[in-house]
Amino acid sequence: MVVSLSMGWRRLLFANWPVEPDRVRPHLPQRLSVDTHDGKAWLSVVPFTNVDVRPRALPSGTGVPLPELNLRTYVSYEGRPGVYFFSLDADGLAAVLGARLFHHLPYYYADIDLSADDGSVGFTSRRRHRGARPVRFDATYGPTGSRYYADRGSLEHFLTERYRYYTEAPDGSIRYADVSHEPWPLYDAEVSFRENTLFAANGFDRPETEPVHLYSPGVDTIASGSKPARELRTR
Repeated sequence: MVVSLSMGWRRLLFANWPVEPDRVRPHLPQRLSVDTHDGKAWLSVVPFTNVDVRPRALPSGTGVPLPELNLRTYVSYEGRPGVYFFSLDADGLAAVLGARLFHHLPYYYADIDLSADDGSVGFTSRRRHRGARPVRFDATYGPTGSRYYADRGSLEHFLTERYRYYTEAPDGSIRYADVSHEPWPLYDAEVSFRENTLFAANGFDRPETEPVHLYSPGVDTIASGSKPARELRTR
């Protein structure tokens, strides 16, 4: 088991597209099930920045910043919900290599620029990982309206209140990590996409459905080390 990590996730956009479950199923490990809301699976593009990534034993302020962009969906393992990442692009080579080796996450090295001006966030990413499919992303996003917290059972709760992620190890086994944090403070979001090739890079046609956009200023999180999912059967 790898040591648990403390992280501060900030300035997040949850850009969520509803799709038919059979569009997602072929892209998942066999042991994971597609999780749906009102019969729809969801593909979510999430740009944000980590402000203080460090082992949990170290004090706040000793970690490193790490901008990140990911494409994820919603899954369950034997009835236990979580998320599954198709790809994660990050602007930190050491962090990318460590996450691949110890957490079995599909991280890729990228050049990422994030700027914040008067509540609006500009986020651009260009994947630089050798041998990987290219990804280009360019968007501006920010909050609109009043802050709220998602009601249990709502779509917003389904899309954001996830406290576990699943991965597939090189030997084909399913692993997981638990993530703890306070409930997400949420806003509706205004978004302008200028470029987004994440879907194509991960083998998806771009969804033709209308996305649901959510913004959060962020939460502080603690992620456990990677564990074999078979341990969940004894709980």
